[in-house]
Amino acid sequence: MILKINLKQIGQRKQKIAPVDFEYSQTPKTLRELIVQTVTNCVDSYNERVRRGEDSARPLSGQQITDMAEIGRIAFGINYGGREQAVDKAVDNALQSFEDGLYRVFLNDGELERLDDPIRVKENDTLTFIRLTMLAGRMW
Repeated sequence: MILKINLKQIGQRKQKIAPVDFEYSQTPKTLRELIVQTVTNCVDSYNERVRRGEDSARPLSGQQITDMAEIGRIAFGINYGGREQAVDKAVDNALQSFEDGLYRVFLNDGELERLDDPIRVKENDTLTFIRLTMLAGRMW
C-alpha cells in the first residue's frame, strides 16, 4: 500500500511542503500501527544509508547554498556519528511523543486523535504529521 506523507522540503526558498510516497507492507488499522510502520520504514531507510555510507559530504550547488542561507544554516547533512538506530527505541519515542502532544497526525483532512481508534486508509491517502513547537517563556 502506498500512502503520501506531506514533508517539508528544507532549504527551499518558499519552505515548500510536498507529498512523498511511503510504502507500507500492511494496511494499518489503528493510528498506533500507522506510527509504528512509518517509524520502522524511516529507521530502516536511515540504517541502510548508514551501512552504504551515503551520509558523506557532497558538493553543494550555488542554489542550495542560497536556499540554506535564507533559513539561516548552511550544512552538508552529514551524519558524523555514523551509528545505526534501534527501531524499538524510535517507535517507543514516537508513541510517547504523540501521547505527550508533541505532534499531531492528519489523514487527508481529518485529525487522528487516539492511538487505538480504528482508521480507514486507502491507497494514495495523504498523511500529515505536524510537530508542535513550544513558545519561549515560562509555562506556569
